[in-house]
Amino acid sequence: MRFEPTIPIYLQVMDEIKAQIVSGKLKPGQQLPSVRELAQNIQVNPNTIARAYQELERAGIVFTRRGQGTFVREEEKIPVILKQEKVQAVLSSFFKEMASLGVSPKEALSLARNFSAEGGKSSGVRTDSRKPK
Repeated sequence: MRFEPTIPIYLQVMDEIKAQIVSGKLKPGQQLPSVRELAQNIQVNPNTIARAYQELERAGIVFTRRGQGTFVREEEKIPVILKQEKVQAVLSSFFKEMASLGVSPKEALSLARNFSAEGGKSSGVRTDSRKPK
């Protein structure tokens, strides 16, 4: 796992676990790696993993059984909720970034549609409807 230096590692670990739940790699009721095991695998301090697990538990995403480990909560709605939260965050970031570039929400949607229609390839993205000179 590669870490973004401007974001606390425990938050990045939490995001990765959430992404694995959304994608189905981690299923409801499935046990997470032990704190020490995950810390060793991604080469971070065990306290960082413990904090990530504690925050996930506070958020109701995982639960801990004393002496057994940490598990994904067995509620079908959790992956759906996590996916909705991630989509909201991505869209919010997208529209904020577009606004900072002077692109209106309508233009941003049009650009996104064109980008998607072209298979995610940029081919000289234009931000206005005028013909080139």
